[in-house]
Amino acid sequence: MHEGSCHCGAVRLRLPSTPTVATDCNCSLCRRGGGPWVYFEFGSVAIEGHPESTIDYIWGDRTLRTIRCKTCGCVTHWEPLQPTPGCKHGVNLGNFDPALIASVRVRRFDGADSWKFIDE
Repeated sequence: MHEGSCHCGAVRLRLPSTPTVATDCNCSLCRRGGGPWVYFEFGSVAIEGHPESTIDYIWGDRTLRTIRCKTCGCVTHWEPLQPTPGCKHGVNLGNFDPALIASVRVRRFDGADSWKFIDE
């Protein structure tokens, strides 16, 4: 089990499994707010401190909310506004041990323009 947290520790996350691939996106939000991102089925990541210690930001097509800690401002994860069976949420791997980040293949995604992976 991998556990991570925002800088101040008010929001804690526990991954359901070890990720093998992460995404580094260059969209206007991700390039400012963090990553790399790993994805899990919605509800499978244990998140403590949410929603009482978090604030969300909804932008663009208004299908996702990006979540950050109210105290330290670290972006911890994103989740769908209208969860449906099998949907995903993203977890900011930057809130975990650097050794975990180093062990994961990070793919570059062009979310700013082509909406395609650009590392192949």
